[in-house]
Amino acid sequence: MNRRLLGLAPLSLLGTEPAEFVRIAADTGFDFVGLRVKPVTASEPDFNLLPGSARLRQVKAILAGTGLPVVDIEFLALDGTVGPETWLPMLEAGGELCARTLTVTAADPDRARLTATLAALTEDGRQYGVTPTLEPISYQSVRSIPEAAALAAQAGCFWLPDSLHIRRFGGTDAEVAQYIGTAPMLQLCDGPAEHPADREGLIEESRSSRMVPGTGRFGLAKLVEALPADLPLSAEVPSLDRGETGDEAHVVALLNGLIACAGQ
Repeated sequence: MNRRLLGLAPLSLLGTEPAEFVRIAADTGFDFVGLRVKPVTASEPDFNLLPGSARLRQVKAILAGTGLPVVDIEFLALDGTVGPETWLPMLEAGGELCARTLTVTAADPDRARLTATLAALTEDGRQYGVTPTLEPISYQSVRSIPEAAALAAQAGCFWLPDSLHIRRFGGTDAEVAQYIGTAPMLQLCDGPAEHPADREGLIEESRSSRMVPGTGRFGLAKLVEALPADLPLSAEVPSLDRGETGDEAHVVALLNGLIACAGQ
């Protein structure tokens, strides 16, 4: 039986220096990490890993020392205004980190422009060995699995399932299984069955109030069981409780949750 590779997404320890994030993930026993190469919101620390930065050199050194690979980098919202001047440095950083994918989301309501932007990003990523993955998000313009998979196919890239958004936009396990062939991994967190009441609530839950896999009502073990046995899983669980438990304890809980959901 193949053992699933288990990863740690950067949102799980947002506010932690990237080098420390890598160290904690390696010490805990994760198989891979994702890294945020530039801030996504104005409220988060500017721990950028863009080309030429001292922080990028530091992270490459600790990655080499731990042997932990970077699978994905993040995060870019395709809102109709971003172009090569924004994504080329991210792709270059991803190439230096030997990352395979760059996570993006669709924030542009103009479907023709969005498709063209995603295709241009995909083409630019080829020279760095980095392929975009389009994540359907419950409060963005692409919020269904078939829609994300179709757009990704048009652009020649991947799509990225996330259990929180799957449950919040009404996606099904059967849909995930149907389209999983063009997804590089599954991001996992848990949560209550009840949906937030509005867009602001969805955003707040997504960024700070997720639950450890296996502790909520998302039926994650059943979802994982329906997918290929070698599909990697990545824990993406930002939590306001980290201040009480500490980073290491939070990450250990995430790894144990993934192991339980994967049945390994």
